[in-house]
Amino acid sequence: MTDTPTDNVRQFTVSEDDDGIRLDRWFKRNLPQIGFATVSRWARTGQIRVDGKRVKPEDRLEQGQVLRVPPGGEDAPAAKKAARRVRTLSPEQIAEVRDMVIRETPSAIVLNKPPGLATQGGSKTTKHVDGLLDAFVTDEKTPRPRLVHRLDKDTSGVLLIARTPGSAASFSKRFASRSARKVYWALVVGVPKLSEGVIDAPLAKQPGTGGEKMHIDEENGAAAKTRYRVVERAGQRAAWVELEPLTGRTHQLRVHMAAIGHPIVGDGKYGGPDSFLTGAVSRKMHLHARRLIISEPKVGEGTGGKLDVTAELPPHFAMSMEVLGFDQGLSDASPMGDEAPERSAEEKKQAARRHFKQARKESRSPRRARGAESAKPKPKPKGKAASKPAKPAPKAGKPPANRARPAPKGPRR
Repeated sequence: MTDTPTDNVRQFTVSEDDDGIRLDRWFKRNLPQIGFATVSRWARTGQIRVDGKRVKPEDRLEQGQVLRVPPGGEDAPAAKKAARRVRTLSPEQIAEVRDMVIRETPSAIVLNKPPGLATQGGSKTTKHVDGLLDAFVTDEKTPRPRLVHRLDKDTSGVLLIARTPGSAASFSKRFASRSARKVYWALVVGVPKLSEGVIDAPLAKQPGTGGEKMHIDEENGAAAKTRYRVVERAGQRAAWVELEPLTGRTHQLRVHMAAIGHPIVGDGKYGGPDSFLTGAVSRKMHLHARRLIISEPKVGEGTGGKLDVTAELPPHFAMSMEVLGFDQGLSDASPMGDEAPERSAEEKKQAARRHFKQARKESRSPRRARGAESAKPKPKPKGKAASKPAKPAPKAGKPPANRARPAPKGPRR
């Protein structure tokens, strides 16, 4: 914002950080002492001009435009600017958040969030990333950095922080339009039958949990899609997978993997007791935001372009990878699906649905079989000969009942 006074009339040049902002939001950001009612009246009477033309409060500004603002307006009772409160942090807190930084640019601060640290505060959460961002405020003119997306408390990895309100708006648009690419690493229990695929299952808040837990709701749930790829497997015990959320629902990756019968290791909330592996594998959750690729706005001396950041694994995850014999070099965490698809969108959609339904069916069938077997009445023996029944020989051409049947093959890619 450049202020050039002309007598009592003020002129401002729209900066890069304010490019695309609404006129009324520009006043709230740059001249908060002038209330919305005053801005509306000035616009209605033609006293506010942009490049000499009349404007409305909802019109958007462009970088380089000259904004004419009439004198006055500062003494409006509802337009008094509240003093900005900056949280005082201890040297230990400042060092803690500084140690998380993996990249700094004029528009962003990128952190590698450790597991166990919440992104935002709540009724019972006093320590969180948002509360540590005052460590990056050096003086009164420095805007406080802002969160533009979140990670679950027990999920580690790349967390993007916007330095300015303008860059926050730009990054938020990228996340909302799904143009930002996020790749997660996860260890899951068992091995998915298809080495890669798309899980398409709508999600909704589970009733009775106060919104703390999500579940699949085919009728009323919001659309949710996750692309996955198996990188390596440890026999049938566990698999290392790359996950790319194509939508951004709460707990999406965790619910989707549990729904196909392969919960994330350590995710007791959705996987229950079956989500923990025995031996030296940690009981913490093994979900890590490995890589983020997002368009960066041009701010100051920054050149904009693509911001591509990778976060190292936390100690417990790296140790579990070593215990299971996984080689991190087998994946560079590149976003999946960049290559031209071999099948049409409709074919891939149908394949994803078949895969998801089959996985859910197979996860339910063992429980149903056990329930039916226990409920089946045992026949009463008749006569002396029935006291020691002979075992019938298996019929030729049929496998014994306890032999697992081969799973149906998935569609070829």
